[in-house]
Amino acid sequence: MSPVVQGAFAGLLAACGVLVVVARLRARRITLDHRLAPYLRPRRTGSSLLGAPPARGPVPVLERLVAPVLTDGVRLVSRIGAPTAELARRLVRAGRTETVEQFRVGQVVAGALGLAAGLAIALVLAATRSSATIALLVLVGTCGFVGVLVPDWLLGRQVKARESRIIAELPTIAELLALAVGAGEGALGALERVTRSTHGELSVELERTLADARAGMPVTQALDRLADRTGVPALSRFAEGVAVAVERGAPLADVLRAQAQDVREEGRRVLMETGGRKEVLMMIPVVFLILPVTVAFAVFPSAVLLRVGL
Repeated sequence: MSPVVQGAFAGLLAACGVLVVVARLRARRITLDHRLAPYLRPRRTGSSLLGAPPARGPVPVLERLVAPVLTDGVRLVSRIGAPTAELARRLVRAGRTETVEQFRVGQVVAGALGLAAGLAIALVLAATRSSATIALLVLVGTCGFVGVLVPDWLLGRQVKARESRIIAELPTIAELLALAVGAGEGALGALERVTRSTHGELSVELERTLADARAGMPVTQALDRLADRTGVPALSRFAEGVAVAVERGAPLADVLRAQAQDVREEGRRVLMETGGRKEVLMMIPVVFLILPVTVAFAVFPSAVLLRVGL
């Protein structure tokens, strides 16, 4: 290479180096924005070293892998299950604090367990009895569907059991409220005294009603929310009667005693209706089990004597 070309190449490299140095100096130059930034932007009050460490281990990875599957399962269960509004109302009536999404996830998990159980049974049947493939697939699908429906069935039973406890507690609570009002307490004072001295499902609902009233809601509106939240017809009539008595200035103690008596009469009527239905069911073992055995004991000796005589 000639000396002229070498000199030109060296000059080009030197020029490039100068341009790089100038660019870095311009980049490092402190402008007015950099000077005002510490005074205009909020400073961090804590150290980044005190922050939560990033999650490690198999559980976060498993959650990321399972989350899309759970999302699709929740969508499918939402389509084939009860409507969201109705399910939210039933959860409130059952006294649960979980959300609709959490309940749907529980249904998906129960369905997955049902599928696993059905698959295990199908494998056992295929290995021992060589069952048909279609029948095994139907068995697995049925187990998964039943697994999805089991949480909903349990929720319905929980709602009925809680409503039964509320109805059983309502006459006693009404009598206590009547005693407190008769002693000179107001509506809110009577509610507060009764909720402090009692325990149960109805006491929990009255505590919520009392909290709504303390938050500024009128007593009548809080009682209406109580009736809507529980869904018990007897409690709805009780709340309506108390609200009407408070609005019109009627004797609240008499209204409460009358409501308690009505609830007891309704309980007796329901008990009589249940007894009537159970009486019909009790006739089934009498007719199909006890009566044939009695007839056999009565006819068998006569048949034996006839055969001996012949």
